[in-house]
Amino acid sequence: MNLQVDIQCASAEPVPDEDDIRSWIAATLEDTARTDAEISVRLVDRNEMARLNHDYRGKVGATNVLSFPAELPAELRQPLLGDIVICAPVVREEAAEQGKDPAAHWAHLTGHGTLHLLGYDHVEEIDAASMEALETAILAQLDYANPYELTDTPR
Repeated sequence: MNLQVDIQCASAEPVPDEDDIRSWIAATLEDTARTDAEISVRLVDRNEMARLNHDYRGKVGATNVLSFPAELPAELRQPLLGDIVICAPVVREEAAEQGKDPAAHWAHLTGHGTLHLLGYDHVEEIDAASMEALETAILAQLDYANPYELTDTPR
């Protein structure tokens, strides 16, 4: 696979290494039919994410991840999948609140965003179950725990 990932850091928070982000995207794309893929990842703070969440989803406040699939005509046959925006402080806070390893939570949300670029969604219950099973399988290949299992104590 020929994978190009453009990573932009616009956050004051600590963020994962770019190689880790690329490896999480590659693992998510591994079983797809894509041979070439281009993705942009932007790591942001709360204000930028809240603005994007409001402008594109009509929701107030920052969320953990947003995906913006490329809407190119099929005849162009370009490898561009789209953009993923991840809010670093929200990821850090969620990992702490949920007792998750921060790297595992970053891997989960990076993969989650990538799956959205591929057309997966979780609006309907059956689609959510399918997407969650796929995410869990991908994370298991990366030696991360099931992100949907609740833990009793923070790690």
